[in-house]
Amino acid sequence: MAHDRKDPALIGRQRETDLLAAALGRAEDGTGGATVLLRGEAGVGKSTLLAWAERAARERGFTVLRAVGAEAETDLAFGALHQALWSLLQRSDALSAHQRDALESAFGARSGTPSGFAVSAAALALLDDAVRTAPVLLVLDDLHWIDSSSATVLGFLHRRCAELPLVIVGATRPDGQAVQSWAAEAVDVRALPRADAAALLGTRYPELAGRTRDRVLAEADGNPLALVELPRQLAAAQQRGVAPLPERLPLGRRLERLFADRLDAMTPEVGRLLLLGALAAGPDLSSGAWLRAVPDGNVRETLERIEADGLARLDAAGQLVFHHPLARTAVVATASDAARREAHRALAGTLAPDDPRRLVHEASAALLPDGDLAHRLEAAGRDLALRGGDAEGALLLERAAALSPEPDDRVRRLTWAAVMAARGGQLRHTAALVEDLKTRTIPPDVEPLFAYAVVYADQSHHVDFASSAALLPATLDTLTAPGADTFGGLVEQAFFKLLLAASYTDDPWAWQALQQHRDAVSEVGRLCLLAWTEPGPGVAEALLAAAEDMTEEQEAGAAWLLLWTSSALDCPQPGLWQRFTGLHGYAGQGSVAKAKCHQDFLLGDWDRAEDCLREAEIAEELGYRTNALLFRQYHAAFLAGRGDEAGLEAADRAVRPTATRARMRHVLDRLTHLRGLAALAHQRHEEAYAHLCELLPPGRPAGGPPWHHALVFDLVAAAVHTGRREEAHAHLAAARAARSAEISARHAFLVAAAAAVAAEDDDADDAYRAAYDVPGAGRWTFDLARLRLAHGSWLRRRHRSGAREVLRAAHHVFRRLKAEPWAAQCEEELRAAGDLVVPPQRGPSAAPSAPALLTGQELRIARLAATGLTNKEIGQRLQLSPRTVAAHLYKIFPKLGITSRAALAHALAQTAGRPAGRTAGQA
Repeated sequence: MAHDRKDPALIGRQRETDLLAAALGRAEDGTGGATVLLRGEAGVGKSTLLAWAERAARERGFTVLRAVGAEAETDLAFGALHQALWSLLQRSDALSAHQRDALESAFGARSGTPSGFAVSAAALALLDDAVRTAPVLLVLDDLHWIDSSSATVLGFLHRRCAELPLVIVGATRPDGQAVQSWAAEAVDVRALPRADAAALLGTRYPELAGRTRDRVLAEADGNPLALVELPRQLAAAQQRGVAPLPERLPLGRRLERLFADRLDAMTPEVGRLLLLGALAAGPDLSSGAWLRAVPDGNVRETLERIEADGLARLDAAGQLVFHHPLARTAVVATASDAARREAHRALAGTLAPDDPRRLVHEASAALLPDGDLAHRLEAAGRDLALRGGDAEGALLLERAAALSPEPDDRVRRLTWAAVMAARGGQLRHTAALVEDLKTRTIPPDVEPLFAYAVVYADQSHHVDFASSAALLPATLDTLTAPGADTFGGLVEQAFFKLLLAASYTDDPWAWQALQQHRDAVSEVGRLCLLAWTEPGPGVAEALLAAAEDMTEEQEAGAAWLLLWTSSALDCPQPGLWQRFTGLHGYAGQGSVAKAKCHQDFLLGDWDRAEDCLREAEIAEELGYRTNALLFRQYHAAFLAGRGDEAGLEAADRAVRPTATRARMRHVLDRLTHLRGLAALAHQRHEEAYAHLCELLPPGRPAGGPPWHHALVFDLVAAAVHTGRREEAHAHLAAARAARSAEISARHAFLVAAAAAVAAEDDDADDAYRAAYDVPGAGRWTFDLARLRLAHGSWLRRRHRSGAREVLRAAHHVFRRLKAEPWAAQCEEELRAAGDLVVPPQRGPSAAPSAPALLTGQELRIARLAATGLTNKEIGQRLQLSPRTVAAHLYKIFPKLGITSRAALAHALAQTAGRPAGRTAGQA
């Protein structure tokens, strides 16, 4: 049956093409770049959409770059990036020598070990130069098979593409891991609805019989590739409905079997060439050199037969391009083991002896253990790791282990593979390797490395810190013994892991071991320990200064701890986390994301609060469960600051059980603090003070982790509001004795703010001014707004000038942060100061609420009276006489239509539209 062999019209893909066209249009107009990530099952039409985008871009004058992930190349670092940028690099003369060296080293064109950030920065510079001539489209097909080193760099480019006329369009399968850390929302390319599927089928096969058409539509279930391929395999009589159809038509995985059936009808020469082409995917075999592995001389004739069949074609670069990835998969899957080994052996012969791809092919061709090949694979894997390709190096180490004749060598290489996989972000795989290794006998010489792998998996994946205190002290003893093998810097890494465990759990044995080995680590390690145990003057500055002097190798190992410790000290340093943004592997990237979440909270970028939850999902998907828990804790901080108690309760339920099981005192204490902060937002000061005193009782010296020192403002505010002025001064004195203000700029501001809130009337105004004058006070958006609220309230109660201006400034910030309970406190104070603040109405005909009926002072008194406080107790809270309180209540009752105190709670709840069980101050 005749039909059009050209690509069919994109039927049923209006949504996807509109998105692609809009992205190209923005780049063409110079208004910015974009990323479009297409996600869908095999055969659903992602590659067709990429081809549409490529044609549309060329018509608009774009420079088009392209890379295709290959299953056989997932362990070859920077392979996909090589495909995408090599031609651009050859034509460009705009890069600095350092940038060109970084890319050429990553691509294997010169020796060297570039850092992940250097490669990312150089790639960005290369594209920045390219877009000066024309907008650029970067097409990335089969991202699920892309190597992790390329994926990291491409993820970096994705985060920067909005700044350039650069469009990145990628396609991946739903289970693809390479782009999990990208923030781009994937466009799900789904199966076609029946009407669109029928239209596509009719376009490709207009003469198909109705019964045959219905059967194909039912079996294909909207999969475009199946709609195109299934009828092609039918006899002409079956297509016309004359002959019966087969009992079952293949679909999905069964579609691979369909390709296999087609392959069975081909000659051995065609099968061999297809198998070689399928296994030869990748940039270094894309020049046609792989054709030298074809044993017979009729290559051109064989290629013509393959192209005539429509299964594959030889492109201009000399690479065999299959009609669909499933076809290539089917070629490899249906070949015999012997045929695959022979093809790998032939391809290895086309590559240089020192090419790591040759080793991969040799390993795939090996049938028996081979000590020499295992040794060479191990060396290549370690070299890849030094170039930033830890994940790919781990795969080579595993292959080396499989080929190792001796059991001990096999275990040694598997242990290294576990550590490399962890560093490369393949944590689930590390955990699986560790479990396998636990069933084997570990040679004594790699026991420290094995202990480190166990701890890595337990800490990050299992959320379990018991092995840290059990294994790492002895591991450090072994590693620091005279003449011991340090496994290339494992002393520092083991020390850092133990410090992480100690900071989370406060295990005394862990702290003791850290003190014992502090002299065996770098200055950075010692400063990090000091920051967690004795934070004091100059530690933060010394830590940041030491970071500036670190080598790239030291950065790779210590980045996450530097970021973690600087966050603990409340020293948000964008330059520090930006410096580590290009680190390979999720371990580094996750640390950067945590530092950014904490910084967003401190600096008032609360519109990014939901980023915490997105990062938690990414971490969970990658197996970094401890990171997922911490991201949820960071999100809880935003909820507490906003006074969202329902959200905070949900976050607590998600975090607390795991943290309790893991004895993560750090996380549990943080949750207690957040409960206190939320109670402060709703003016439940007694409850807030109780929560905060669980962490630092009055009279106890401020000490412990640096964030404990940052509690002073909350503690003093709660103490003052509950009439505990002596205890407020005790907390302040403890902070001063501990020199808390010298820990960081934020600590200095918080201590000054606490001093202002606790000051006696004669000194208060000067104390508030002193707090405002602390260097950098304006950075701490939420803290500063709270100080202004306290200051404005103090000024208003004493009838001082300036109260309204200070309160309005605080109110503006709280509204921007969506911290509504805090904004409501400002509104009460402003009304009490005579400022007409109208709260948002719930509807056009909403009745006046209690806040609208009462003055600010009356509303405060009414709410306190509704809780059962006496006039004297209310007067103590508001610094009024009992007689003044009684006079206000005399005015309040008729406004609310009541005659007694007992009706206050109900009246306030009714006018606020809430059930009467809670007053506004308790909401």
